[in-house]
Amino acid sequence: MPLKLSGIFIFIPMQTILPPLAERMRPKSWEDFTGQEHLIGQSAALRQMIEAGVLPSIILWGPPGTGKTSLARFIAQRINLPYFQISAIDSGVKEIRAVIESASKEGKAILFIDEIHRFNKSQQDALLGAVEAGIITLIGATTENPSFEVNKALLSRCQIFILNELGKESLVQLIHHAVTYDEVLKAKEIVVQESEALIYYSGGDARKLLNVLELVSSTLTSANKTITNTLVESILQKKILYHDKKGEQHYDIVSAFIKSIRGSDPNAALFYLAKMMEGGEDPKFIARRLLILSSEDIGNANPNALLLANTCFDAVTKIGYPECDLILSQTVIYLATSPKSNASYLAIRAAQQTAREYAELPVPLHLRNAPTKLMKDLDYGKDYKYAHNFDGNFIDVEFLPNAIAGKKFYDPGNNAKENDIRNQLKKWWKNKYNY
Repeated sequence: MPLKLSGIFIFIPMQTILPPLAERMRPKSWEDFTGQEHLIGQSAALRQMIEAGVLPSIILWGPPGTGKTSLARFIAQRINLPYFQISAIDSGVKEIRAVIESASKEGKAILFIDEIHRFNKSQQDALLGAVEAGIITLIGATTENPSFEVNKALLSRCQIFILNELGKESLVQLIHHAVTYDEVLKAKEIVVQESEALIYYSGGDARKLLNVLELVSSTLTSANKTITNTLVESILQKKILYHDKKGEQHYDIVSAFIKSIRGSDPNAALFYLAKMMEGGEDPKFIARRLLILSSEDIGNANPNALLLANTCFDAVTKIGYPECDLILSQTVIYLATSPKSNASYLAIRAAQQTAREYAELPVPLHLRNAPTKLMKDLDYGKDYKYAHNFDGNFIDVEFLPNAIAGKKFYDPGNNAKENDIRNQLKKWWKNKYNY
């Protein structure tokens, strides 16, 4: 192929472009898959659907590099339908309509949308009619919780399948599979003596793992065919900073982070927050944990904690790294220095346990809704006392079924705010509950 440079023609011989290792290793059979046994195992529901050739529209939800795209392409190979693929990053309504038009001409087709959570409402709505009519079988891939990121209307038309993070065993298996079956790596007779650094740098992402393996393998010579942790570190030019987002270290740091806030130590909490951020943790994951903690560990001791944590989540979602570190820091400090109470947490758990034990208990007649004459004739709503008609907008009556009358679930915490709540409850229910 001639290339003209400053009046000089340079002839470059044509070469076959070799796809990256991650592309070469995409599964071509069930046996090629690593992990996700709950989805593609012999008796798994998704596998049975694929084998039968009857697949509903689905959303594949899981972290990066867990096999969402590979699974979608594999499905296309197994189900004899036209296959279209677009990415939500660089596609919009125009591309969706073009695919739907093509699918209509074919009768039916599979449409794979990568990063479907990046589509806005109007873009997702453009899919509804075709999915509903069965013109396209949608396969959406997302790293984000579909409950937050996918329209309810579209979500109701899809079956969600969750891909789990790949554990160490699956990643080691993937390395072995690559050096054993990939023609390029097999020809080099590579020996993987140590895999910890490869796995660490992958962060549990199979695609990244194979990219690193290919990079390291490209440096090997006939005199040195062995991959070690030291070799991987020297090639990538950085030491392992242990915040493994997918492994035990990840959960240890998150645990220490939550316990530091619960223990009212803002300094320790900020340290573990910094470790997570430096390790590349998803800021929305951190913000969601703060939302849960604000209710579970603070609750009505400081109701504003939940409001701030929710605002933090919204802001982090809009801004992202690096600026969202300030918002996370502010929220962590606020939550760590707030009074603590797990009374709401204990209350709902106790109520849930009782609800399970007494599932058959009916609602007392005086509390039932009576929209029809028949229901009124059956004494629904009879003798109900409207609290606002009484002094202090309160009337001492029984609201629980007789079998559990007087059972107390909520015991206010020992803090200023809930002490006020306790005093009010004592005033109201001095003859019923032991407050």
